[in-house]
Amino acid sequence: MGWADWMRAGGEVEPSLYAADFGRLGAEIDELLAAGCRIFHFDCGDGHFVPPVTIGPVVLRSIAPAIHEAGGVLDCHLMVADPAHHLEEFAESGADSVTFHVEAAHDPTRVAEAARAHGLAVGLAFNPETSPDEAAAAARASLADLVLCMGIHPGYSGQAFRPETIERVTALARLVDVPIQVDGGVGADNVEALRDAGATLLVAGSAVFGADGPAVAYRRLASA
Repeated sequence: MGWADWMRAGGEVEPSLYAADFGRLGAEIDELLAAGCRIFHFDCGDGHFVPPVTIGPVVLRSIAPAIHEAGGVLDCHLMVADPAHHLEEFAESGADSVTFHVEAAHDPTRVAEAARAHGLAVGLAFNPETSPDEAAAAARASLADLVLCMGIHPGYSGQAFRPETIERVTALARLVDVPIQVDGGVGADNVEALRDAGATLLVAGSAVFGADGPAVAYRRLASA
């Protein structure tokens, strides 16, 4: 099952690997694969668009073979100031999709076209300060495969969920006909409300990796 198939299927929890225990990264991925997880969210921050420098292509190359062999996909979230600069390396390192921020792209359509030229599915993310109308217009113009509504300000894992995100997802669902993803602060207390609002791809970091066991937490969120 490829990335496009997963998006069409709808309704999936994506563990955010940024929140994993990197001393046990391979083992935690294996646990999640055994629990049925097949979409993994990979956050890349450059220290410019967002304050922290996070994980990048070196880590991606180390985990992509095992995930792909199991039939999984890597959904890469580029929290970077110049997304077009990184597309080729991410594609070569095993990314199946890239999501970049409308705030970081002067011409989202050209970035999306460049991503597709590298065989990548395309997502368009927008920060809490950007309106759903603006994000939807950019997503339609760039023919984005998904739209990512941030539930926090991007950068640091573990932030509290912004409750207004649910209203933003509701508004976005009226404006686009592609899957809506939410990243940031997703957990057991809001997954149902987010699904009811129209989100089908729910990225969970601390709610998965901050629990007693990633596999147990993943199953709990997925069943919710």
